[in-house]
Amino acid sequence: MVIAKAWVLKKHFDGFPKTSDFDLKEIELPNLKDGGEQKLLLASVFLSVDPYMRPYSRRLMKEGDIMIGTQVARTVESKNPAFAVGAFVVCDRGWRTHFISDGKDLRLLPSSWPESLPKSLALGTVGMPGLTAYFGLLEVCKMKPGETVLVNAAAGAVGSVVGQLAKIGGCKVVGCAGSDDKVAYLKKLGFDEAFNYKTVKSLDEALSKASPDGYDCFFDNVGGEFASVAINQMKKYGRIAVCGAISEYNDSVPQKGPYVQYPMIFKELQMEGFLVTRWNHRREEGLNALLKWVVEGKVKYHEQITEGFENMPMAFIGMLKGENIGKAVVKV
Repeated sequence: MVIAKAWVLKKHFDGFPKTSDFDLKEIELPNLKDGGEQKLLLASVFLSVDPYMRPYSRRLMKEGDIMIGTQVARTVESKNPAFAVGAFVVCDRGWRTHFISDGKDLRLLPSSWPESLPKSLALGTVGMPGLTAYFGLLEVCKMKPGETVLVNAAAGAVGSVVGQLAKIGGCKVVGCAGSDDKVAYLKKLGFDEAFNYKTVKSLDEALSKASPDGYDCFFDNVGGEFASVAINQMKKYGRIAVCGAISEYNDSVPQKGPYVQYPMIFKELQMEGFLVTRWNHRREEGLNALLKWVVEGKVKYHEQITEGFENMPMAFIGMLKGENIGKAVVKV
């Protein structure tokens, strides 16, 4: 018999999440039975913390529910021939150390995954954030060689991949981040221009200086004031992919921003919000492309790994504060 630990949402977040909003519970798991639906026992190895958890917790969860999220897990016991003991999978089973599955909700790591590559990348660059960058750029921004791409939160899990894929696609890339260390990281990744939006005197001037001719594509992870300023820097027929709004997730009172109709009309812009799940049918295509680029060294990665399942809330809160460079992951 296994005792699993799980973090539950004790209280819905009011403003910025606090550690007191979470509660650590123990759950007794039943033994696996022959012939039953419960054929697999798995142990979480790496767990993801992501910005989407903040708004989705309100939309999808009740107080007392196990916190939502994705993990890389290892098969501990198996009565399902499709999953050998020791096999690694990706699944969405929330913040828990162990769980039982019938296998239907599990995705094996790609068979071409090199032994030398961290399996935690299946939560980041070769996982949902990487796929978000891949399909957002190709299908929403429809970037073309020679164009200029702007991405904010550029040192994060999604933004850092966006910039690198845009460079692979032959584009000029401008990235914005919230610290000098992050800006240095972006330059190391090959961004053409990068600046700290917190220290510039004028965001409008900084964007104009980075690309005097404006921007063809804007991959927006932030929303709020940044998006309101950036939209005026778009070229005619520019495309804007609205991926996230992290500047607004923790607001108790919704922000009131400028209206977008003028620049949208006179520059004939296209702005489209998207969820990466739209391309679930092309998931394998995206993962194979990302894995190939990582193995070839064309896409680099950085992980902010927090040790210890007991530190899940702290890692989540730190990620929302922008303390991570690259992907924030918790190692059990």
